[in-house]
Amino acid sequence: MKRMAWSRSSLLLAFILLAAAAAQAQWTIENSGTTADLRGIFNVGGGVAWASGTNGTVLRTEDGGYLWQTCAVPPDAEHLDFRGIQAFDANTAIVMSSGKGDLSRLYKTTDGCHTWKLIFTNLDPNGFWDAIAFKDEIHGFLLGDPVNGRFTLIHTSNGGTYWPNRDHDQTWNSTYGTEGAFAASNSCLLAPDKFSSGLQIGFATGGEKGSRIVFETMAGEGDVYSSNWFSVPVPVARGAQSTGIFSLAMADSRRFVAVGGNYLKPDIAVATAAYSIDGAAHWNSAHTPPHGFRSAVAYDADAKTWITVGPNGTDVSTDDGKNWRALHPDTASHEAPDADRNWNALSLPFVVGPHGRIGKLNPHALAP
Repeated sequence: MKRMAWSRSSLLLAFILLAAAAAQAQWTIENSGTTADLRGIFNVGGGVAWASGTNGTVLRTEDGGYLWQTCAVPPDAEHLDFRGIQAFDANTAIVMSSGKGDLSRLYKTTDGCHTWKLIFTNLDPNGFWDAIAFKDEIHGFLLGDPVNGRFTLIHTSNGGTYWPNRDHDQTWNSTYGTEGAFAASNSCLLAPDKFSSGLQIGFATGGEKGSRIVFETMAGEGDVYSSNWFSVPVPVARGAQSTGIFSLAMADSRRFVAVGGNYLKPDIAVATAAYSIDGAAHWNSAHTPPHGFRSAVAYDADAKTWITVGPNGTDVSTDDGKNWRALHPDTASHEAPDADRNWNALSLPFVVGPHGRIGKLNPHALAP
C-alpha cells in the first residue's frame, strides 16, 4: 500500500511539474489542416481569427485556435495567393490576393466563409497589390506598388463595395526607380481605428536607395477636416530591391516601430529595425537590432512589449524598439526546436508561416 501511495504521489508531482513547464512555452503550434503558405492573419478577438495563404486558402477559428476551419475557396481563386485578410467578426471578412494585374483581387464573405463575392479586381496590367487595412467596417485602404511612378492608394467608404482612387499627391510618387512596398505580411500599411494625434493612414517602402514612411495626418474640428501628407526617411536596410521596411506598427500616437531587412539574406542582422518616439517625425536605428530579416512586428499592450518575427527567429523589445533580444523556444517544456522561426505574419497572439504553420503566443513568454 505504501509503495502504491508513493507511486501516485510521484506521478502527481511529475504531472504538476510538466504542466508548469508547459505553461512557459513560447508558442503553441496549432493544427491548421493545410500545407498552404500563410501570410494573412487577423485576430478579431473573442476567440475569432482568420488566416489566408496560397492556393486560395482561407481559414477561420471561433475558439481561439483550438480548431481551424478550412473555408470554401472563393470563385476562380484556386491559384491565387491571399497575402492579406481583414476580418470584422465571425461571419464577415475581406481577403486580398497579390499578383500582377488581375491576379490582385478582393473577395468578401458575410456568411462565415461559406460563400464569397468578388468585389474588386485590379484592372491595371502593371499593378500589384501589397496590403489592405480597414479603420472600421466602412472605411478601408488598399496599397499597391507604383504604376507609372506613383504608388497605388485606393479607399472605400462603404465596406468595400466601391473603391475609387484617392486624389494623387506628390508624396505618393516613387522617389526611386526601384522603390516599392512589400506584400510579405500585410503590415506595410497602417490605418489606425481612430485618429491618433491626427494620423489617418501611413505606408512603408523599400528599395535600392533607401526606405521611407509616408503619412497622412488630419486636422480640424467637427465635420471639417484638412489633410496633410509628409514623407520621412527611415534607417532600415538598403542597397537592393529586396531590402527595406516590411512591417510598420504603432503602440500609441507617439511610439512607432518599423522592421525589415533583406529577405534574400535573412541572417544579416544589420539595420533590421528602427523606432520613433515622436509620432513618426524622426527615426533611429535600433541600438541592438533583431537577429536577422523580420517580416512583421506588433505591440502587446498588456505586456508592454514589441514582438517581431521572421524566417530565422523571433525577437522582443521592452524599450520601444531600441534594443531587441531573441525569444528562443523553451525546450524544457517540449516545445519544438523551430518554434521561434519560420514565421511570416503577426496578429497577436497568432502568428502564421509557410507550410500551414500557425502558432499562438503564450503570454508568459513575454514576462521579464
